Amino acid sequence: MRFQTPLIPAVLIRRYKRFLADVRLMDGQEVTAHCPNPGSMMGLADPGLPVWLEPNDDPKKKLKYGLRLIEVDDALVGVDTGAANRVLRESLNVGEIPGLTGYDRVLPEQKYGTGSRIDFLLQGAGRRDAYVEVKSVTLSRRPGLAEFPDSVTARGTKHLGELAAMVDRGHRAVLVYLVQRTDCATVSVAADIDPAYAAAFATAKEAGVEVLCLSCAISSERIDVLGTLPYETAPAGRR
Repeated sequence: MRFQTPLIPAVLIRRYKRFLADVRLMDGQEVTAHCPNPGSMMGLADPGLPVWLEPNDDPKKKLKYGLRLIEVDDALVGVDTGAANRVLRESLNVGEIPGLTGYDRVLPEQKYGTGSRIDFLLQGAGRRDAYVEVKSVTLSRRPGLAEFPDSVTARGTKHLGELAAMVDRGHRAVLVYLVQRTDCATVSVAADIDPAYAAAFATAKEAGVEVLCLSCAISSERIDVLGTLPYETAPAGRR
């Protein structure tokens, strides 16, 4: 996924109200950028961190910059949660995701469950429908380990139950953890942050929900799926 416009460097001053971030551009000008991430952004919101912004000239948008990347200890982290779906869709469309190839149709945002939408419904002749839910992973509290979630997510817990219900109806259900950071080699659930999510995750896996962890290649020009990562079954947390 190529960014629509070239990113420009800046320095984070503060992130607040979840969706706002004050930053300092390289010329010293201070501006407010849109922060497209509803999570806690634990470890990614410290003042002084280098960031990368995407400018826009849309007259309908009040904020002229969007926060896209943050640099932490020489690693790049993609903080736009919406980008995860766009990145994965590009790879699904060209059949690059292991275990999710051979489908003729990639249908985004399909209704299912109770008032929910699945990120992608994959359909193909002679194949079971595959319901694919994507989670953007940015948290890392231990070197090399990516964790999800970074805050309590009742919505995420609900999705796990709905994925398990799809398996019960004879379909495939795949939970994709897309790790939007360049310094992680394994993935796990942050059970200490959201015990209810961790319990629902274990139940979903036992019911047959598949878990697929993917790494990303990230630069100031684009974000692309790089490969698969192993899932660490032991509960994550501070060790």
